[in-house]
Amino acid sequence: MPNSFRFRSAQTVTVLAITQLIGWGTTFDMLGVMGRVVAPALGLANEVAFAGLTIMMMVSAIIGPATGRWLSRYGAARVLSAASLTFALGLLLLSAANGIVLYAAAWVVIGIGGACGLSAPAYTAVVEREGANGKRVIAILMLFTGLSSAIFWPILSLLNETLGWRLTFLACAALQFFVCLPLHLFALPKPIVTHIEGGAADIAPVPLSKAARHKAFLLIAAATTISTFITFGISPSLLEIFRQSGASPAFALQLGSARGILGISARFLDMLLGRRGNPMLSAAMGIGLMMISFLILLAAGSSTPLLVTFILLYGFGAGVMTVARALLPLALFSRAEYGLQSARLSLPQNLANAIAPVIFTAILDRAGTGPALVACAVLAALSLSLVLMLMAVVHSAHASQPSPVVS
Repeated sequence: MPNSFRFRSAQTVTVLAITQLIGWGTTFDMLGVMGRVVAPALGLANEVAFAGLTIMMMVSAIIGPATGRWLSRYGAARVLSAASLTFALGLLLLSAANGIVLYAAAWVVIGIGGACGLSAPAYTAVVEREGANGKRVIAILMLFTGLSSAIFWPILSLLNETLGWRLTFLACAALQFFVCLPLHLFALPKPIVTHIEGGAADIAPVPLSKAARHKAFLLIAAATTISTFITFGISPSLLEIFRQSGASPAFALQLGSARGILGISARFLDMLLGRRGNPMLSAAMGIGLMMISFLILLAAGSSTPLLVTFILLYGFGAGVMTVARALLPLALFSRAEYGLQSARLSLPQNLANAIAPVIFTAILDRAGTGPALVACAVLAALSLSLVLMLMAVVHSAHASQPSPVVS
């Protein structure tokens, strides 16, 4: 790869890694530290304070399809810049909140920012600037953004202890306005897609008919929505599952921490594979490992080796599936329409993210670990079957193409 392209890739990754770390760290991850601080200060129950995340996900889901159109019309840099301003406004509202109304309104604004600034728009910015190299660069970017909570939880804790929660939110708003906004406006390289419009950027990697494209999109949407429903649903309940399976509180915390490390390892593997990776095979492997992990814990009972085996399979599988969800649209649709398709996919995914923790917590609290694991295993099997159907659609499309004529 020429040095100029390496420099472009490094610049793109650096800018987006910084802004995505700040984006996730000051919004979605922030309540992990600040939720139980803000709740008593505003006279709210803890669950009401944490419902801010549900509001954020629901609003992001509703705005998602419109984001896709904005990405196609204005480009990712402008949409990301608008997100930085919106995040800053939402965080300013949080710092001024004096009750449930302003608190909820702040999360509505942050949800709009999330649709325009987290994940899909950032990956669209990569595809606009990297073309065929986009898969590898997205995997590298996800490697960094997976560290957002690990980086921002200590920072937010220190700020809260030093400044108090209102000034902490003001500091977060300042990061969005004075760091993220200038980076999005001035530091991202110019897109390359606009220079080859009607060329390679408009050619889909898989030659699908209109009907097959529609079917492929629905299969991707269903498979990824189910998988994200599992991971977002089980994530807040992992420690309780370990506790009900006989783990001590200290061991349960160690297992929960190991899951994050395994997720990062899976993203690192995808980064190494780069262009040679196949998102459909990755998705099948990731969801398959998750399904096996649930079955092992369900069928074999609880013991230390089984809990370790479970977290190894689940953590790595969930990490692989996280990367595959981002790359599947790029594997089937043209680079020029990546942003639109990814934003359309965010609608069902974010709705699933919003409701999954409530549903899984209710199952776990009222029925116990067994039924919760059965539900996870059944949903994983369904998601895997949908991925296999997607692979069959793609294989059929390739098989129907005429063979090249050799003169």
